[in-house]
Amino acid sequence: MSEMWTTAVAGAAAGLGVAMPLGAMGVLLLQEGMRDRRNAVAAAAAVAVVDLAYAAVATALGPLVASALSGVEAWVRLVSAVILMVIAVRGLWASRHMDDGLAAAEAHDQGGTGDMVGAGRTFTRFAALTLVNPTTALYFAALTTAQGGALSGGGAGVVFVAGVFVASLAWQQLLVAAGGFTGARIGARARAWTFRAGYGLVAVYAVKVALPLP
Repeated sequence: MSEMWTTAVAGAAAGLGVAMPLGAMGVLLLQEGMRDRRNAVAAAAAVAVVDLAYAAVATALGPLVASALSGVEAWVRLVSAVILMVIAVRGLWASRHMDDGLAAAEAHDQGGTGDMVGAGRTFTRFAALTLVNPTTALYFAALTTAQGGALSGGGAGVVFVAGVFVASLAWQQLLVAAGGFTGARIGARARAWTFRAGYGLVAVYAVKVALPLP
């Protein structure tokens, strides 16, 4: 039971690691929350479902990749850790100039979403936008490949993916609630700190995956 709990927590941390950086999708969720609560809930669910799908595929393939590379597991972990660290560093570096990018995303969204009708259409739109983000797929691929056999038996993979989904859904819905309650008063500083916290968590994961060094 304790192992499953640890796996669930690891999945939740992984879900937060990919969800917390407040980039363009986060801004779109905040804006949707300001406009229409029902549509915003559907949008948040769409983002979490895509995170679940990417995590599920990566969890299914990760152990197979690790098994195929049996004998060099430590090097597989190190390569995966490097990929995760690159994602984290790039994200943290981007946070230095994130305000301009978020403003552009806001302007784009304001010009293109006024004709959306219904929660189903909103769900589809946000799912499509999240699917085209290669960083999410790469993140889960590196993380689950590094963990290898730890996710291959006893339902561990299912528990890990469930943890990812619950954490991602909770965070996206929190953004929606923040948009609904505080509206346009969400400041650039708050956005920047969620961005840094998320990618900081990815960096911590990278170090955890790498140790012990080969």
